[in-house]
Amino acid sequence: MNSTVQSIDAPRWLEYYRRVGSKVPAFTTLIEDISSRLVSEENRPPALRAAIATAEVLAEIQADGDSLSAVLVAAMPNWNRERIDAELGVAIGALIDGVKRIRAIDALSDERATPSAPQMESLRKMLLAMAQDMRVVLIKLAEQMSLMRGIAASTAEAQRRAARQTFNLYAPLANRLGVWQLKWELEDLAFRFLEPETYQNVVQQLDQNRSDREKYIEGVGDMLREALRQEGLAVEVQGRPKHIYSIYRKMQEKNLAFDRLYDLRALRVLTGDIRECYSALGVAHNLWQPIPGEFDDYIAQPKGNNYRSLHTAVVGPEGQTLEVQIRTRDMHRESEFGVAAHWRYKEGGKGDRKYDAKIAWLRQVLNWRDEVSAKRSGELLQDSVYVLTPQGQVVDLPRGATPVDFAYHVHTDLGHRCRGARVDGAIVPLNYALQNAQYVDIISAKQGGPSRDWLNATLGYLVSHRAMAKARQWFNHQELAMAMANGRAVLEKEMQRAGKTAVALDHVAAKLAFPGVNELFAAIGHGEITTRQIQFALSNDIEEAAPASLTHSAKALTTSRGILVLGVNNIATVMAKCCKPAPPEAIVGFVTKARGVMVHRADCVNILRLDQERRERMMPADWGKDMAGPFAVDIAVEAEDRNGLLRDISDAMAREHVNVTAANTLTRGAFATMLFTVEVPDLGKLQLLLQSVRNVAGVVRASRKRAA
Repeated sequence: MNSTVQSIDAPRWLEYYRRVGSKVPAFTTLIEDISSRLVSEENRPPALRAAIATAEVLAEIQADGDSLSAVLVAAMPNWNRERIDAELGVAIGALIDGVKRIRAIDALSDERATPSAPQMESLRKMLLAMAQDMRVVLIKLAEQMSLMRGIAASTAEAQRRAARQTFNLYAPLANRLGVWQLKWELEDLAFRFLEPETYQNVVQQLDQNRSDREKYIEGVGDMLREALRQEGLAVEVQGRPKHIYSIYRKMQEKNLAFDRLYDLRALRVLTGDIRECYSALGVAHNLWQPIPGEFDDYIAQPKGNNYRSLHTAVVGPEGQTLEVQIRTRDMHRESEFGVAAHWRYKEGGKGDRKYDAKIAWLRQVLNWRDEVSAKRSGELLQDSVYVLTPQGQVVDLPRGATPVDFAYHVHTDLGHRCRGARVDGAIVPLNYALQNAQYVDIISAKQGGPSRDWLNATLGYLVSHRAMAKARQWFNHQELAMAMANGRAVLEKEMQRAGKTAVALDHVAAKLAFPGVNELFAAIGHGEITTRQIQFALSNDIEEAAPASLTHSAKALTTSRGILVLGVNNIATVMAKCCKPAPPEAIVGFVTKARGVMVHRADCVNILRLDQERRERMMPADWGKDMAGPFAVDIAVEAEDRNGLLRDISDAMAREHVNVTAANTLTRGAFATMLFTVEVPDLGKLQLLLQSVRNVAGVVRASRKRAA
């Protein structure tokens, strides 16, 4: 490279790159070629000018050479992905593609879209999920910083939009990553453009005594440096300016006047190890009076983003308050450059640094996720995919989700009517696995419902449990309508056969302990109410409901309690376990050899299968008035298996105040079959219980188990 170019334009990023640049020779040649074009500012294409500004920021935070290379190569018009992969390698090509994908965040976080707080959280999560290489996030932060530095010449509207975007998305993200150097400047620049009058007011108060404050900091720095030297501590003492936006925020949050801020004057002490940190703290407290309540030990208890330091406030010379921060040099490097420092030192060849960098990054991401979404703290970012509606709203779906999952998430009816999908403008199959930051547009029919193929797990149309439950509920509703129609037909036929067509249907429903006729129709259609029970409800004579082979009357005594056998209640009875009868079902007694009279449902399959000889041992039976419960019944539940399913079903049963005496579950693939034995006072309570269980997410069917 000629000396003329070096003397005219030797920016920090170039000098930094020559020290820490890529080990790939092609990169070095390319970057020198780029630098040779910097002689004349006007000859730089806009994309290259923006890339150079970003490279300046990356150099300031000491990012690695590959990050600088990716930014600059991406701005070169003749370098497409094929050429990059061939000459520079697939890794740098992937880094460049990641930067391009993540730039889509700009449009989504634009102030004109007025995103809500939950949407901004989703945007941040999507940004992290998109960046498989975390250097991509650092590059995007550097791009935003270069934008904010050069936006002063833009319109007021553009300034406000960029400032809001910075406050909402990028400054919080820099904070989570621990890149304090970027976080502070991003906040100050955004504050300047969003609230210019307030910003200038704070600046003026700082500038009133700026020279005096600088002289004061220089003097107390010398005092502390000498005291530390006398204690044998080889440390570095620095003065630092106060972050403007943090001054304003502290004044607002603590309702403090400007002169009550203790950390406008600050010193920073950098030591070799942690032991020296606490030794330096003792020296500072011996030198000046500490202010009570103003000491924080972030070494023993680091912040969520792993920030470590000792903070103390003291009363220095002339009664002026002074903040002293004490940390090791490694802590300082991480506090200033955060994740960037990890990437820079990862190339040093030391295995422990590489391992520490990965662990530190994982801890930072998890802590950030816990802060913004505590209820989901058990999940990992890679368990989700973040896609976009045509209006730019972020939708959070399980990893591997399809357009059908997306449609159901947006609206249940849209899911039912989904017939196709466009992803980033291209038609895709409905079982296409969505990727982060893709735009999804659903093609829907005016009416219709889901396909049964969607419920076939092997075909991969649905991944979300929520979407699968909605599709199943649609089919259940269709089956319910058919069951109600069939039930109505059966009931009307039995009423005609009994000559009871004038009887009100709601009266029949009440007699069978149903809250309404629709519930009765559904129960008949599902086979939960038999024709014999209907006949019993329509009859005014008990004999009409008993098996034809019984010749005795079993009229209930209005004052009797318990089960009536042959009209009396002093005969020993026991409930049959095969059918578990409950009032007001039609029942019949069967005389056993050793256990008295076994009470069965009149439609129990074991009763219906009796041969003629054993039928002679059957006796008419009925429920006595105020029959004392509870009665044990079996219910079968079929559901889509998921975490928490058994708990949710148990909660539904608890809300109905029923006692569960036994439970058995069997899982096959994506489905679970459960059998419960519960105690209920009558069939009315059983119907309410079944309805509550059917309302549990994922439950396909809940019904009374019939005797085998």
